[in-house]
Amino acid sequence: MPATYSADIKTARITAVKDGIDSGGAAGSIEICSAAYAAVLATLPLAYPCGSIAGGVLTFNTTPALEDALADNSGNAAVARIKNSAGVVKVQGLTVGTSGTDLVMGSVAVTAGLKVQISSLSITHP
Repeated sequence: MPATYSADIKTARITAVKDGIDSGGAAGSIEICSAAYAAVLATLPLAYPCGSIAGGVLTFNTTPALEDALADNSGNAAVARIKNSAGVVKVQGLTVGTSGTDLVMGSVAVTAGLKVQISSLSITHP
């Protein structure tokens, strides 16, 4: 049976994640990558601050939607990582897919030069 945490501990831990993402003093970014981070397919800038916390959930500011107007490479998105504005990885191992993953996309196929957009993004403390 996995460990469970009280609401105040969940909030403190997810607040540390948010603070880490915002720690560069400006907006961080999310990189959507192919399997095993072999290629960065798209880099989307985050808002600053990156989001808000409620009930152990960090909900990212996505108004307007997060987007990379010109994807860097073509391939199938499989994983994502979040960096602060200094380029330091703060969250990695986020799964990417069309359902049941950390980051849900309409299609995992990314084409270089085309727009990649995220309309909602959140991280939940276990």
